[in-house]
Amino acid sequence: MTRSHEIDYQIKGESIQIVEIELDPQETVIAEAGAMLFMEDGITFETKMGDGANPNQGIFDKLLSAGSRIITGESLFMTHFTNRGNRKAKVGFSAPYPGTIIPVSLADSPGHELIVQKDGFLCAAYGTKLSITFNRKLGSGLVGGEGFILQKLQGDGKAFVHAGGTVIERTLNNETLRVDTGCVVAFESQIDFDVQTAGGLRSMIFGGEGIFLATLRGTGKIWLQSMPIRKLVQALAPYGRNSGKESGSLLGGLFES
Repeated sequence: MTRSHEIDYQIKGESIQIVEIELDPQETVIAEAGAMLFMEDGITFETKMGDGANPNQGIFDKLLSAGSRIITGESLFMTHFTNRGNRKAKVGFSAPYPGTIIPVSLADSPGHELIVQKDGFLCAAYGTKLSITFNRKLGSGLVGGEGFILQKLQGDGKAFVHAGGTVIERTLNNETLRVDTGCVVAFESQIDFDVQTAGGLRSMIFGGEGIFLATLRGTGKIWLQSMPIRKLVQALAPYGRNSGKESGSLLGGLFES
């Protein structure tokens, strides 16, 4: 895996944020397809299959790596923005819905990696590796809606994660925290993550909190969001055709609160 490019950035806005990244000549940032807001003169972009973290990767490995992104519901391709000019230039990326952009230094994370919800990645310095990881509790992940398929970010540079609404950053110290499954944005890889039933039958049916909760245990940082896209869509159009968005359950939105 190549060493990540060192990028400068500035986050602007409040309820709907953007991240403005300043690239030195020949520096590159990778982003989800469609995330670009603007780019200054000198910036060029190229759509590629994968993140480019392993430049010597064979075509089969590239297909396998890029194809795994389809499982998370993301595009097969990523966009690489490179400063081809001879002076600094900026490129801006916007979040897909109202919320907060979280800057993370992967070099400061244990193991230089971070686990992120399946649609939380926005952009990162070139050299960052993106892959998928599965909740090892297969049964609860499938039925629980969210939390079965997650993304893993690896590298030593800056990465930017998008969260809906307000972000809560918590540091667990050999503790356990139970959270609405859709409200988990990211957590350090040493945190144990599981999806479990919420409690007794009466509470699950009439409590309004859903049947499943995410359980995070251990020592390390976690990031939570107050308004996941599922809740936003349900609030705006509770009976609309998109009311089940972001539900990964085999049973659709049947058990969602």
